[in-house]
Amino acid sequence: MFNSLLFTAMLVVFLGILSQWLSWRIRMPAIVVMSVAGIIVGPVLGFINPEQEFGDLYGPIISMAVAIILFEGSLQLDFREIRDLGRPVFRIVTFGAFLAWILGSLTAHYIAGLSLPVAFVIGGLFIVTGPTVILPLLRQAKLKPRPAKILKWEGIIVDPFGVLIALFAFQIILFFVDEAVTFTNLLLFFGAAAFATVLGWVLGRGMGWMFEKGYIPEFLKSPVLFAVVLFCFSIADEVMHETGLLSVTAMGMTMANMHISSISDMRHFKENISVLLISTIFIMLTASLQVETLLEIFNPRIIGYVVLMLLIVRPLSIWLSTIGTDLSWQERTLVGWIAPRGIVALTVSGYFASVLLETGFEDAEILTALTFALVFSTVVAHGFSIGWVAKKLKLANDDRPGMIIVGGNAFTRGLSAILQEVKVPVILVDSTWRNLAPARQRGVPTFHGELLSEQTEYKLDMTPYEAIIAATSLDSYNALVCSTFTPSIGRKHLFQVSMEKNHDADLEGLRHTVGGRILFDEKATLQELIRRVESGHVFRRTQITEQYSFEQYKEEINGDDLLIGVLNKTGHFEPFVKDWEEVINPGDTLIRLTSSTKEAEKAKQKQNEK
Repeated sequence: MFNSLLFTAMLVVFLGILSQWLSWRIRMPAIVVMSVAGIIVGPVLGFINPEQEFGDLYGPIISMAVAIILFEGSLQLDFREIRDLGRPVFRIVTFGAFLAWILGSLTAHYIAGLSLPVAFVIGGLFIVTGPTVILPLLRQAKLKPRPAKILKWEGIIVDPFGVLIALFAFQIILFFVDEAVTFTNLLLFFGAAAFATVLGWVLGRGMGWMFEKGYIPEFLKSPVLFAVVLFCFSIADEVMHETGLLSVTAMGMTMANMHISSISDMRHFKENISVLLISTIFIMLTASLQVETLLEIFNPRIIGYVVLMLLIVRPLSIWLSTIGTDLSWQERTLVGWIAPRGIVALTVSGYFASVLLETGFEDAEILTALTFALVFSTVVAHGFSIGWVAKKLKLANDDRPGMIIVGGNAFTRGLSAILQEVKVPVILVDSTWRNLAPARQRGVPTFHGELLSEQTEYKLDMTPYEAIIAATSLDSYNALVCSTFTPSIGRKHLFQVSMEKNHDADLEGLRHTVGGRILFDEKATLQELIRRVESGHVFRRTQITEQYSFEQYKEEINGDDLLIGVLNKTGHFEPFVKDWEEVINPGDTLIRLTSSTKEAEKAKQKQNEK
């Protein structure tokens, strides 16, 4: 309908980001929304056909995007993260992947009706999950650390391995059906795979060394890194098609385990690029489908194949491969259920469909429909069920968003205790044991360590917590904590206490851009809050009802009382800030810092005497 390349590019990017935002608003899996959006504007309404309109650029654009996404995912594969999960992860990505290949291939042959050669090629490809689908689902589901780590590592590592298995199966087919292909060609295949791995390792070490030595300025680090990633992918892919994915994975893992500070500094930029690329590529792929392909999905053989892959092949391969590991049955069940296929399966299956058809295997015509059926079915099934299944298996964190409180003192200990009473997940963080000891005696969860330390990322599971209150005695440190977590948590959920007027006065002019939102008001400084608690003030909670309004509540409380925050009916705790707008509904619970009964009586006596 629209033939302008500019319009197509604009619509693809716009729909991708709109789908991400819409999925966030309505709490649906982003991949499902993107897939539906692409189908509507593509084969259903015929507005765009990216494959046709981008022409020869369509394949390279998708390939480069997949390379960057896979590299960004592999940068998160720090071996320190799986110190206690090394054995099950190794078993899943080796023995489990092999089982999934064999079982999936036999299912494709006997159920989908593919010939054995084609079945073993596509069976190898379909073991992939990948960061394009796994990482968004993990962000959505808020799993506990162990199953989340397993799914993430499996998705990223198996991605290139699945493609290599499919390539290996294809080379074996050529060896038997094409006389021109000899045993030397098989050796060249393994040589090309080894070359891709070594190339990724060398470039990863080289980039890490240049970053550490300062040979690349800060403003060029991200552009140079992405240029080298594309170079790494392209060189390996020129040597042998599809080995570029293995090369960029090796490069990313190498840099991740060099523990370079620059990589952490660029993490949020790379994540933003990854989100943009995932959104764009999913729209492009689904919008390029043909109506005939969509109708072919309803073939009973294809439906039967998808059902068996979901309910038999995946769970069986995980359960068998994890025998003898320390995974609980709940963890094995969850990992055995979650295996959504994504961009790699969609893109690479098109390549194998074409080369298999050229080789003379006519049954390869259904590979595109078979692939999309499996991708869309797994994305929908796992995207909508991961949260529910995780809760049933007790592998999801509490629905109530929690609070990290930084700084151990009389005020934060009291605040942590009252939040724990109202069932808000809370943890008190401090680098000094002495500041945490009184809180531990009161049963408040604590973490001894430096929140900004890289090691904390591997010791403290931050998934249950969506907000941070920085309340140490150093204003500049509070601002640094809030600024550090702004990209991952958002400034709306970052708070810091006010300090004395003359304390760190040089930061006053930066308050609107640096640090978190100021709690309460500027008069309620940390020193004042601590003084109140130490003089006998206590935390109290009061529920607002239809009969007892917020206006009545304000009339009855002491003038010296300080409103701390509100716990709404859904269990979300919102601290009061300097410019807070009063929106209190029946069912909300107000928390305040008030003088004790004795203190209140003394105050009334003084007022009467006056």
